[in-house]
Formats: sequence, structure tokens, C-alpha cells
Amino acid sequence: MSDIQRAGTTRRYSDFCIHNGVVHCVEVPPDAHGDAATQTRAMLASLERLLVQAGSGKGRLLMATLYLTDMGDYDAVNAVWDAWVPAGTAPCRACVQVVRLADPGWRVEVAVQAAVGA
Repeated sequence: MSDIQRAGTTRRYSDFCIHNGVVHCVEVPPDAHGDAATQTRAMLASLERLLVQAGSGKGRLLMATLYLTDMGDYDAVNAVWDAWVPAGTAPCRACVQVVRLADPGWRVEVAVQAAVGA
């Protein structure tokens, strides 16, 4: 498995994995406080740090899947997302509602794939 790089690996998950020039990562809000926009801003700031650590960046996203516990948050989350993603670099994206996330206070979670390198 030497062709897969992992960082921040625990028994259950890695902060990110890189394979064939693509970084895969999942991010959640750092805590369960605040509304969906607040949680999304904090989550995306953390995701950006992970992407940079992996040798990528938010402008190199290929695919994103957002999980919301309430589709009523869709517009607020999109406002934060749209301000965060550099113009002209929007990835393929899905957004789905789920019954709940691992922490009942989380309102949003994201899974992304991004190209590594320049």
C-alpha cells in the first residue's frame, strides 16, 4: 500500500488520503455551536488547511458532497460555499439531506476530492 499516502491516521480514519494525484478528505465543524453558516465557515477553514497540507487547495477541488441535516440551511451554506470557492473553479457537487450526523449538533459535513500539485 505504499502508493497511498495518509496523514493524521487513527484506527478509524485519516485526515486525508492521497492516491494517483488525488487527495480525498472529509471535514466536519470543529464544534457543534452556531448556526449552519457559522459551522460551514469553520469547517471550510479547516478543510482548506488540510488541502494545503496535502499539496492541493480549494481551487483544485474536483468533487464535493455536502451533507446537511436540514435543507432549510441550503441557502446559508451555499452563501458561505460560494464566497469560499475561487471564481471559475467550482467542482462537481452534490448536496444531500441526512437524518443526523455523528455529533447531533453538527448541521453540515463535507467530503471532497481534489487534484494534488500545481
